[in-house]
Amino acid sequence: MAIRFDDRVVIVTGSGNGLGKSHALEFARRGARVVVNDLGAARDGSGVSSEAADLVVQQILDEGGEAVSNGANVADFAQVEAMVAETVERWGRVDVLINNAGILRDKTFAKMDLKDFQLVMDVHLTGSVNCTKAVWELMREQEYGRIVMTSSSSGIYGNFGQTNYGAAKMALVGFMNSLALEGGKYGIRVNALAPIAATRMTSDLMTEKVLALLEPQAVTPAVIFLAGEDAPTRQIVAAGAGVFARVVIQETSGVFLGPDRRDAEHVASAWEKICDTDGQRELQAGGEQTMKFLEKAAAELGINLS
Repeated sequence: MAIRFDDRVVIVTGSGNGLGKSHALEFARRGARVVVNDLGAARDGSGVSSEAADLVVQQILDEGGEAVSNGANVADFAQVEAMVAETVERWGRVDVLINNAGILRDKTFAKMDLKDFQLVMDVHLTGSVNCTKAVWELMREQEYGRIVMTSSSSGIYGNFGQTNYGAAKMALVGFMNSLALEGGKYGIRVNALAPIAATRMTSDLMTEKVLALLEPQAVTPAVIFLAGEDAPTRQIVAAGAGVFARVVIQETSGVFLGPDRRDAEHVASAWEKICDTDGQRELQAGGEQTMKFLEKAAAELGINLS
């Protein structure tokens, strides 16, 4: 069955170029009313221009869709609130939020100015928080919402020269995990995308042959899926070059050390067993880890927890 967004209102941040543009165009083609949000800054966050967003809106209109541009800076909550208020005034609701806006300030941590670290956190992490906060109560009231964070392999696995970017991108996974738990009973599903694509932020890092494989349009199907009515929740989907994968964080079974062995030396000697992946599993909430540890300890000590 086709995934459609007829009568749905979608906000895509950072959608004047690259991935965001691809997402916005596809949502419109599937019937959505789209807010094309873009500050119009360079990839390092400098400068402001509405030209890119306006061009995306015009393309949507030319294709028979509905869209408006908005230049709110996602790092400024007042501007984000105004964007959401204008959207609701125009179309009555917000059904989908795609947190896509981002910048790069790459340097090794030794050479990085903390201002550049904070700026990347402000746009990627705080920007996503601001946009989510601005639509959260609305989605709770209408008992429907789909939110997609944009994470990255740089956050999940690490990347040289990207401590700021990686920290922000992994923080978004933690943000998504808790939001999905809080929003579930209100019909809000929250997921994360970990994309790799040829955009302004990657154009000088790859060869032409590689860039041709990594077109943004090869990532967008994952976003459409994660924002659909039948979307899952609390999932991380990696996408690039037409390849789609689920990212899973798992925890090993672990090793219990009794009171007489509870020191660093015994942790070191047990390290191989601690790392044993046999029996490892994906936990669904922080409390599950607590119960797992308590049950394991209680079993070893012969304690009845009930």
